[in-house]
Amino acid sequence: VQLQASGGGLVQSGGSLRLSCAVSGSVGSINVMAWYRQAPGKQRALVARITSRDVLNIPYYSDSVKGRFTITRDNAKNTMDLQMNYLKPEDTAAYYCSAVQGLNVYWGQGTLVTVSS
Repeated sequence: VQLQASGGGLVQSGGSLRLSCAVSGSVGSINVMAWYRQAPGKQRALVARITSRDVLNIPYYSDSVKGRFTITRDNAKNTMDLQMNYLKPEDTAAYYCSAVQGLNVYWGQGTLVTVSS
């Protein structure tokens, strides 16, 4: 499984960005996909998570992004997006997409988001 994240960039505070993660390879049975972020000097932290095909597909959001970020997944296209609105300087970080398949966790290469004040 390979993941390719894209969409990062420089944006002013209050602005929006949309990140995308393209998944390729043996994508069957990927049951959880998520976005993490890692700010300089900090540990990587979960931002949002979405499960695969269960009926109760309720995304999870960290408190810091709840109400501002929206995670979506397109199983037909094997993509996952993160719409980020009302961005704040504290959202500045490298954003990574991940996928869980069985006992394996796969990571994308990260895309940098910089929010200026």
